[in-house]
Amino acid sequence: MRSEKTPFEGGPLDGRVLDVLVGPTGLPPKTYKVPVPADEPGAGPTVYVYRREPAAVTRRLALPKGWKYVHDPEAHGHGGGLRRPWSKPPAG
Repeated sequence: MRSEKTPFEGGPLDGRVLDVLVGPTGLPPKTYKVPVPADEPGAGPTVYVYRREPAAVTRRLALPKGWKYVHDPEAHGHGGGLRRPWSKPPAG
């Protein structure tokens, strides 16, 4: 598998650069989830969610030039997946 060094902004991974596996199209995943185990027994793990954004764009065609992940504090650690046009809208 091929990986790409991707910077992270915000949240607990702020300023770090990690190797992220890329898919068959050469793009990293749209969201990156980081589970952190709970300090207290019986409590569920905390999941931090990062969204993929273009790191920079080219001047002429405005094409993405590299990717970065930005912390999304409002996103939930569950759900996501593929959305089909015929599927129901998400609850909430």
